Amino acid sequence: MKAAVLRLADVDAADLRAVLGDYGLALEPLPAGVVIPGSYWRDEEAGLIGDVLYLRPDTPLHSALHEASHWLCLDAVRRTGLHTDAGSDDIEECAVCYLQILLADRVPGLGRQRMWQDMDAWGYSFRFGSARAWFEQDAEDARAWLASRGLLALGGA
Repeated sequence: MKAAVLRLADVDAADLRAVLGDYGLALEPLPAGVVIPGSYWRDEEAGLIGDVLYLRPDTPLHSALHEASHWLCLDAVRRTGLHTDAGSDDIEECAVCYLQILLADRVPGLGRQRMWQDMDAWGYSFRFGSARAWFEQDAEDARAWLASRGLLALGGA
């Protein structure tokens, strides 16, 4: 049984497209049931190739914003050859998780509270036991990583 998380079909895709389009990432909605190109985890997980994020109606929003955050964290050189795997290290992966939470506040019908809930339901694991506890008590390194690259403002922080 799939985790009860918000999916692309639960929001207006135009809202997500507007948030991501502000930064130059294109959103490519796909029909239900097709294989998602560039999906690292396969199944309904978002796919990333170059400057395009691929989604189906059943793609979880946490997956969409996670992959979008990977793209946002990459410099132009790394974006050039991007296909499926962003190749991040541990601290960048933490920064990606932090940024996806910030971006959730920009998507009507999502927000950070629901993002935390969906990340926990999906099985993201954090030392403090939940996405919210990590974000509020243990994410200084992720925040510093984003700040050093001028990326905190992307999420409105």
